Amino acid sequence: MRAIQIVQPRKIAMLDDAPKPEPAEGEVLVKCSHVALCGSNMGQYTGKGLWGNIDFPNPVGWAGHENIGTIVESRCDGWEEGTLVLAQPHGYYGFAEYIISRPPAIARLPQEAPDPAALVVAQPLATVLRALTRTDGVINQSCAVIGQGPMGLIFTYMLGLMGASTVIAVDVLDWRLEWSGRYGADHTIDASKEDVVKVVKELTKEQMLDFVVEAVGFVDSLKTAAYLPKHGGRLFVFGMPHYELQEFPWYHVFREEIQINTCVGPECGAFFQTAADMVLDNRASVLTEMVTPRMPWDKAPEAFEMYAECARDSLKLTLEV
Repeated sequence: MRAIQIVQPRKIAMLDDAPKPEPAEGEVLVKCSHVALCGSNMGQYTGKGLWGNIDFPNPVGWAGHENIGTIVESRCDGWEEGTLVLAQPHGYYGFAEYIISRPPAIARLPQEAPDPAALVVAQPLATVLRALTRTDGVINQSCAVIGQGPMGLIFTYMLGLMGASTVIAVDVLDWRLEWSGRYGADHTIDASKEDVVKVVKELTKEQMLDFVVEAVGFVDSLKTAAYLPKHGGRLFVFGMPHYELQEFPWYHVFREEIQINTCVGPECGAFFQTAADMVLDNRASVLTEMVTPRMPWDKAPEAFEMYAECARDSLKLTLEV
């Protein structure tokens, strides 16, 4: 089968003869039509940060995890062959033509879906839905989202949908902030040009914010995020930390009694069907616009490099398998 393997930092191999996996009891075999890139893939691709000491070459297919395809073999009751699905690959070996998946990390999609590739956005939406169940509500609360990549944009959209009084979007790339406006941000702050903390103080008349999501994981973005909640406010650390140990203003957080929560994605399978249904109806169909660009499989080396360099409008970049 066809598969992608990261063989050394910033270099991938396109394989045509990778072994096809076999489903065990309770699993399905999915023939993929599309797989998307994720920001969490970029560390393993560049070999930077936490990924600086990983072994190369990486395992074949690792670590793709946002897949659309059709069940071609089922050993799982209730999941019929021929069903179009959003599927999270077992072991995260998703950069491949065939993957193994199992409930609950699988969702039914309509066979007549006019644009199956666009539905891949349901996977990151599921991670955001899970995160939002791990914190209190946001109705009538002032919020900010640090980082406006796909995850940050989804948070920006969902916070508005859930009744936040204000959503402030922060990023260092102006083109991402243009997308923030499309997804309902009330204010945008270009962190490459402005002092984010100062601007938030001005916008809130020194009150600061009820709820802040950090969706980047870098040292500077985490430090900035820590100064934005009001006394007793909430900070949700969602971005994958770039290093095991990172500088952080703990004294400020301690004195301001800021509540910190975290969340990581692999357990989001229970939210797959809900996320898919939201993308298929008017609640979150607008998120499909971020599934861009679409690129053919043989352009994968170019796609990875574009994503690593944050090329303009490379949001939920998706490969056609």
